Amino acid sequence: MFKTLTAPFRRMRKRFRRLSDDVRLLLSSSRRLTEMSERLTAELAEHRRETRILYTALARRRSDDLANPPLIPGQPGVGVLPNSSACRSDSFAQPWFSYWTNRFHAQLRHHRKLWEFVYICQALWERGALKPGSRGLGFGVGMEPLAALFAGEGCEIVGTDMAPDGASALGWIETQQHALGKEALRHRHLCPDDVFDRNVSFRVVDMNHVPDDLTGFDFCWSSCALEHLGSIELGLAFIERSLDCLKPGGWAVHTTELNLSSNDDTVDHMGTVLFRQRDFRILAERLAAKGHRLAPLDFDPGDGPADTYIDVPPFLQEPCLKIALMGYVTTSFGVIVQKAG
Repeated sequence: MFKTLTAPFRRMRKRFRRLSDDVRLLLSSSRRLTEMSERLTAELAEHRRETRILYTALARRRSDDLANPPLIPGQPGVGVLPNSSACRSDSFAQPWFSYWTNRFHAQLRHHRKLWEFVYICQALWERGALKPGSRGLGFGVGMEPLAALFAGEGCEIVGTDMAPDGASALGWIETQQHALGKEALRHRHLCPDDVFDRNVSFRVVDMNHVPDDLTGFDFCWSSCALEHLGSIELGLAFIERSLDCLKPGGWAVHTTELNLSSNDDTVDHMGTVLFRQRDFRILAERLAAKGHRLAPLDFDPGDGPADTYIDVPPFLQEPCLKIALMGYVTTSFGVIVQKAG
């Protein structure tokens, strides 16, 4: 009799379970459809932006004006980088730019990655940071030459990069943009082995969670790494956090992406984000509130032929100062910050 009385309830429970499963499946399908719709909408908007940029790029004829600039003998300048500034072609025609290009044993060409390396070197050099005994901390260094160059100047360098598993998932190892260890930083043409071994060390560091024991450095730097931290806010927070690693009065120099198309619409919460002018102005206010000093912001993108030429994928070796990235025109931007004394 008990089974007879409970049978309807068991049947109702089974129906309820099936109904719950159907509801969960429907909600899951609805979420997937919503996500798919949002993704397609974003991709369509990106396609439209890139099409406009492509038409603009095709309308500009490449000419001899876009040829590589000539090397100009000279030395590092004094006070030539007073501002946090955008990459532009007039820098490439300066003696100090040729000087650092020669130090890298690199070809002088209109390329924004070369500009980033030179900008960081010149900014630190003219502020007295690159000298024997100075301690420097590099974030997301990959296989870049800066750690070796700074070690060759007599600086004690700690190079850092993310853990290999995360780097592999993001494709940094495959594209040779990740340091698996200290050996990845060795560049014998920039620093003798004995000096490198003595002055350089390596640590795995997540730039979103910088360890508390990384302190007491005279300077720190990163080259186009902070735009890959997950969001604009995380990138700005990293710049602020990097100052905690410095001695009072120490210098931080970071390069990243600047959105030249808009001060409103941009790319955020993705693997690569694009900072706007207003984001750096917010950063300036936050740093000033803590007593730090961000060098004045100079967003002038330049008006030379290499500045107005917008490269589109697949990118050229040169000129490559302004590029179409995710439907926006972008270039490199360098920030120079002095920690409160």
